[in-house]
Amino acid sequence: MHTKREALYEGKAKIIFPGPDPGSAVQHFKDDITAFNSQKKDVIPGKGAVNNRISYLIMRHLESHGIKTHILGFLNDREQLVRKVDIIPIEVVVRNLAYGSFCKRFGIAPGKPISPPVVEFYYKNDALSDPMMAEDHVVSFGYATRGEVGHIKAESLRVNTILCKVMSEVGIVLVDFKLEFGKLQQADREIVLADEISPDTCRLHNALDDSVLDKDLYRLNLGDALSGYTEVLQRIESHIPA
Repeated sequence: MHTKREALYEGKAKIIFPGPDPGSAVQHFKDDITAFNSQKKDVIPGKGAVNNRISYLIMRHLESHGIKTHILGFLNDREQLVRKVDIIPIEVVVRNLAYGSFCKRFGIAPGKPISPPVVEFYYKNDALSDPMMAEDHVVSFGYATRGEVGHIKAESLRVNTILCKVMSEVGIVLVDFKLEFGKLQQADREIVLADEISPDTCRLHNALDDSVLDKDLYRLNLGDALSGYTEVLQRIESHIPA
């Protein structure tokens, strides 16, 4: 049980524990679910296991297409072995369709296609409610160099292309999603995709009827979140080899 280990870090949905060697860590997925900057929070038994599996399969799929990630292996229902990274405190959001805060900011009707996709940066800081940042902020604050920002943006768009294709093949529309990147704790400080990719971090709609399959089920009281998450897992498992 994770209570017997000393955590390196604990967030809203995951706990990071030391790995078997200095360059690795164990990423443990919790059943906790939050919304509106943790103003709404609950525990959904089984959610962590579902997200662990979804994220592992997607990360492996991205690796097979040349995206460098932190993933090393699948350990058990709730845990995966990852490379230890220093997370860059930036949330990268890629938007394919207008939804949520994007509609409020720009007065755009929900569901309107965004072409080409928009890449946004947000400062990862709960106390400040994750404010939006310009690329210049990222560079001026010292979180990444201009070249690193360009690399992160390019990789995010590559991830979008790959994910849009695989989601389309299983009847899911990838509306938007959040990514986090980190620098490996080694000499070259290579930037890799980290954190997770799951219904907690993506907006996913059923292509047949536009029904919600993601965290909005919980956030907006639209239905049973675990059922939606499980549906996503079943579709991905049927299409992406383990």
